[in-house]
Amino acid sequence: MSLVIKNGLYYKDYKWTDIKEDDSRVKGLPDHTFFNRNEGYEMLYFINEFSEKHDLFDIPSIIKIERMIKEEVPSNIRSQENVAIWMESNWENSKI
Repeated sequence: MSLVIKNGLYYKDYKWTDIKEDDSRVKGLPDHTFFNRNEGYEMLYFINEFSEKHDLFDIPSIIKIERMIKEEVPSNIRSQENVAIWMESNWENSKI
């Protein structure tokens, strides 16, 4: 079940490229797949997966996930898995 939908995103400047439902960028668990932070469908997938894994279902936490990805995760961290690891390690220290 998706908690966050397109209209629920904090940022509104995403690209919305058609991605097939079975594409690894939006299916399964976050893995070594390259993560495009400017692609709306990839962000929705990641935010929903991360929030479900960590039981973060309130709106402030959902917004924090998105803002951390856009504003704090270093640009050299590029895979879904590594973004998730970075966020888990830095959640408590985030300035957001």
